[in-house]
Amino acid sequence: MEKSVSDFARIKEAFGCAEVDVRSFSPLTLAYIGDCVYDLVIRTVVVERGNRAANLLHRATVKYVKAPAQASVIEALWDDLTEEEQAVYKRGRNAKSHTAAKNASIEDYRKATGLEALVGYLYLTDRLDRVLELTKLGLEKAGYSI
Repeated sequence: MEKSVSDFARIKEAFGCAEVDVRSFSPLTLAYIGDCVYDLVIRTVVVERGNRAANLLHRATVKYVKAPAQASVIEALWDDLTEEEQAVYKRGRNAKSHTAAKNASIEDYRKATGLEALVGYLYLTDRLDRVLELTKLGLEKAGYSI
């Protein structure tokens, strides 16, 4: 049976992206792409739960993607992460960002940045299955039903 090509690999191929060592990326670069990937996963699930007005979709999404929720998710997941994943998370959490948290404590904002860095790392290493597994498990363990 032929293995299907991931969406990530298809994007890289379509745009002629070179192979890079993702471990060399800054944690804030990983968080930048991870924020988008995490948001896309949550938005996909929210949309699949029912066709609604865009403002209602946005409200439903925000409660899962805001920093306090992401902080709860990563705390709930900690024991389920591999050593590699914990190390990537810590790099993201400890990164010095030049932006301030809008509606979150600094602690929650840093934890959320760590989670986003982990998601970005997993995505850029073509492990979307692991992103989905951790997102689902983390939401469940943190008490969020989506």
